[in-house]
Amino acid sequence: MVVQNGLVVAASGDVSRKVNVRSVRKSFLSALYGLAIDRGQINIDSTLAQLGIDDIAPSLTADEQHATVRQLLMARSGVYHPAAYETSEQKSTRPPRGAHSPGTFWYYNNWDFNALGAIYEKATSSNVFDSFEKLIARPIGMQDFSAHDGTFVGDASSLYRAYVFSMSARDLARFGLLFLNKGRWNDVSVVPSRWTAESTKAYSETDRNDRGYGYLWWTLDAGAWGKDAIFASGYGGQLIVIVPEKHLVAVQVVDLNERQRGIHSATFLDLVRQVMTSID
Repeated sequence: MVVQNGLVVAASGDVSRKVNVRSVRKSFLSALYGLAIDRGQINIDSTLAQLGIDDIAPSLTADEQHATVRQLLMARSGVYHPAAYETSEQKSTRPPRGAHSPGTFWYYNNWDFNALGAIYEKATSSNVFDSFEKLIARPIGMQDFSAHDGTFVGDASSLYRAYVFSMSARDLARFGLLFLNKGRWNDVSVVPSRWTAESTKAYSETDRNDRGYGYLWWTLDAGAWGKDAIFASGYGGQLIVIVPEKHLVAVQVVDLNERQRGIHSATFLDLVRQVMTSID
């Protein structure tokens, strides 16, 4: 599905069908953090120790507990405890415990992402899915999502569960438009504009070519994509791509129950680049 200047210019398949969007969930949580921080419910520089965050044995070390909320949002916590809902690649590439101090190394870390969900819920006294429906989905007119489309997934490796969202392509496009418009919907602020700007800056180089990482958002090379281009990405080809210089949002969902191998994110990104060359 492709949207330019707020209008659907291309769509394929059932855009109302809800699919597990995998790690796109992390960018949803980033938006909720912007609201909670703006309301004074979360201090982004609080440490895990200050927040009382630990995990099952082997529990967090004193050095790991010095990691801050900001460092978790950046995937730079230095906490390499096993985590729920990890891919086999994440398990095989996870650094050993204590390999890097907080803030010094980027690693795409499900422990960080899952712990952030628990920190959010404790600070706001609200379920992630209920919050997303009330604070974001309803204000931007999502047509298919409700809090019932969220599921927590945990295992014995950690106290912290993954928060899994099922969502349609057209609702993903609305979320993309929200960030394209700097957090505003119909000229009403839904997510603070200062947060949309801060959270989508590149704070880290990553192990993916020409991609940086912000606060639970991927960033794209400005030379190839234009200023402030970003994307949210989930395993198997779940994507929201936002290209401000083209006023463009492109989304893809893949049902892995039907297409087990999924679609590489690079394939869709290449398609979006082709679309960009054909529009003003």
